[in-house]
Amino acid sequence: MTIDVTAERVIPLPPEHVAAYAMDWRHDAEWTQGIRTAELTREADGGGFGVGAEVTRTAYFLGRRIDYVLRVAAYDFPHLLDMLSVAGPMPMHVTYSFEAHPRGTVARIRVQGGKSGFYRLAGPLLARQVRSSVGKDLRDLEQRLAEGK
Repeated sequence: MTIDVTAERVIPLPPEHVAAYAMDWRHDAEWTQGIRTAELTREADGGGFGVGAEVTRTAYFLGRRIDYVLRVAAYDFPHLLDMLSVAGPMPMHVTYSFEAHPRGTVARIRVQGGKSGFYRLAGPLLARQVRSSVGKDLRDLEQRLAEGK
């Protein structure tokens, strides 16, 4: 069984504003569930953050510390940030997308992944936890933006 979870939320701000915060790895620990640290460990080929850049995250999930590296596969500000895990406990594909909406921005997070090792045993619990986490991520993203952070 693989995981494929999508959550979305309308945030009452323009896409450029929402994406500027959400697509900046320096804010990952502020609004993403379980993330304790995030560090740019490889710059994009042209420098800075973009396609080819890698962010190393330390998180806690289901009571376990996990360290993983996400490589940027697609970057189209302010619409899309698509990342693939290149190191970590399980294969993962994370996509953030932002589109204009009459009330602001539809912010969407999709997490896809396979299970291996410990995660293979977690089965349906893992899918429920991921679904809950990405929903909370979007709620926290909206709250952070409303606070002006």
